[in-house]
Amino acid sequence: MLKVFNDFERQPALLAKFDEVAKCYSASCVFADAQYRQGVMDSEIKPAFPARIVGQALTVQLSSGDLVDPLRAIEMGRDGDIIVVDAGGDRQTSVCGGLMGGLARNRGIRGMIIDGSGRDIDELEAIGWPIWTRAITARGTHTMYSGRKDELSINVPIQCGGVPINPGDFVVADTIGVTVVPVASAETVVELAREQAAREQKTREWVAQGKTLEELLNEFGRL
Repeated sequence: MLKVFNDFERQPALLAKFDEVAKCYSASCVFADAQYRQGVMDSEIKPAFPARIVGQALTVQLSSGDLVDPLRAIEMGRDGDIIVVDAGGDRQTSVCGGLMGGLARNRGIRGMIIDGSGRDIDELEAIGWPIWTRAITARGTHTMYSGRKDELSINVPIQCGGVPINPGDFVVADTIGVTVVPVASAETVVELAREQAAREQKTREWVAQGKTLEELLNEFGRL
């Protein structure tokens, strides 16, 4: 159902834990491994330029085939949010560009994940506000001409990149991909990810010392 506008509970203390753990190499991989490889978005959803962000999902459901700019999501967004948009996988019409990115950055929104398309990536890179999309296109929506801005819902359950996402779920996005951690299991997963990252760093240090595969397996049991 469209035109439903909800909010969700922010958890800044838990987000701070995610921020800390996600400083590791390959953060999206670490959080995926901590969930038995679950929660990983379709590999076609890629960053427009190298970036890494962590935040809670402010979800947006658009009307497939009748896309609009999710401007109201920016109005509702807060510091630490990541806007996650189900645009039906549309590759031909952008739902986010440079001006929207600037407005969102001013509110502390960390970036946008779109199952669809974006544009103005030169401007977005210049201001340091990243997006992840299936495609980049010059074609924008009709919103600026029609004034129709309400054909969407905010903070409802959506699908993005093949992954179910609920408002407030945690998102870890980097140059490799996008991993979603359900808010219900976030406390457990962030600690498992912390252990995984520490184990990988110790293994990395052993590799740098010239250890053999056999020595690594004897010490860690796995790579």
